Amino acid sequence: MKKILLSTIILASAFSFSQNIIKNAENSEYTFTKIAHLDATPVQSQGNTGTCWSFSALSFFESELIRKGIKNPPTLSEMYIVRKAYEDKADKYIRMDGKTNFSEGGAFHDIPYVIKNYGIVPNDVYLGMQKDQQEYDHSEMFSIMNGAMDGLLKHMKESGSKGISLIWKDALNGILDTYIGKDIKEFDYNGKKFTPKSYAQSLSLNMNEYVSLTSFTNHEMYQPCFLAIQDNWSWGTSYNVGLDDLMLTIENALKSGYTIAWGADVSEKGFSFRNGIAIVPEDPSTIEMRGKDNKNFSNAGAEKSSNAFLTPVKELKITPEIRQKAYDNKTTTDDHGMHITGLYKDQKGTRFLLVKNSWGTENYPEGYLYVSEHYFNWKTINIYLHKEGIPQDLRKKLNL
Repeated sequence: MKKILLSTIILASAFSFSQNIIKNAENSEYTFTKIAHLDATPVQSQGNTGTCWSFSALSFFESELIRKGIKNPPTLSEMYIVRKAYEDKADKYIRMDGKTNFSEGGAFHDIPYVIKNYGIVPNDVYLGMQKDQQEYDHSEMFSIMNGAMDGLLKHMKESGSKGISLIWKDALNGILDTYIGKDIKEFDYNGKKFTPKSYAQSLSLNMNEYVSLTSFTNHEMYQPCFLAIQDNWSWGTSYNVGLDDLMLTIENALKSGYTIAWGADVSEKGFSFRNGIAIVPEDPSTIEMRGKDNKNFSNAGAEKSSNAFLTPVKELKITPEIRQKAYDNKTTTDDHGMHITGLYKDQKGTRFLLVKNSWGTENYPEGYLYVSEHYFNWKTINIYLHKEGIPQDLRKKLNL
């Protein structure tokens, strides 16, 4: 906790990534020129958890508060969202006899789901960490919860028509109380008394104004589709658009003052948080890997080395066919949620997205990285943004 709080104090005076850093690494030959750059709250670390979806989506909503004129927005509680999502995730898992996903993962639309149904609280009110903890670690907690859910499923099968008791949720809440902290019903903040729902109302964020976009050819174009990823436990939908529409939306949104939450595959050799960059070299053999990513993609992962991370190289042009093949053969998977806050171009004219991560600030670009348009086109699962950030002609196609 001390490490997280110290990082917040150090960065609290500047909500924006330092615009003086125009390289991805100190010895890099990449030179990035700003096209659009928007403010965000300080980078945090998700620690050893699979809760990137909460960190990235709440970072996105904090930038929405900045866009609405709140210069010093509160850091919203990622762990309050995580706790309430676990409660409903477990309920659906048992109702579906274990035929849905019960894991640490989630999706961007889980945040509006929780806010609509339960509200939200500031991080100062609900940190979701024990006093002796230095960083978030849900490995033990999830092992116990997962064992409890599997045990309950086993009991259901063995008990037959006798069913289950109505108090199993009390046991689940006991685990969450112990590891994350007791649920918040009412709290005082800045001299006022709130419930989570009344605090959510005070933020004046309309959860109905935000939408998810994706692009896959196995769904009807410009229609809502089911986001077929295992962490979509709440069965949210996305609008399916053309591949070019995704990048056009990113550019339009950032130039118009809207940031974007980004769900993507980060397991590729060309994604290097340590080097502050994600690319798709035409010759992937130029990248060497040592080690492997952890199961939650909650740190910098495997070590990767290549001159391509430091010197611009020719990248593979991604077509809808290349993108779809990677999705169909499961080499593109739903790994990680991040927050897009800027648009830049390198000296060769390739567009790069400035992406805020949740793996701390130990890499050179202060917890950020530059993602090439080619990597974005290849490995994006979905984007999540305010519908007014979408180009007007595309909004008409989607009836938004």
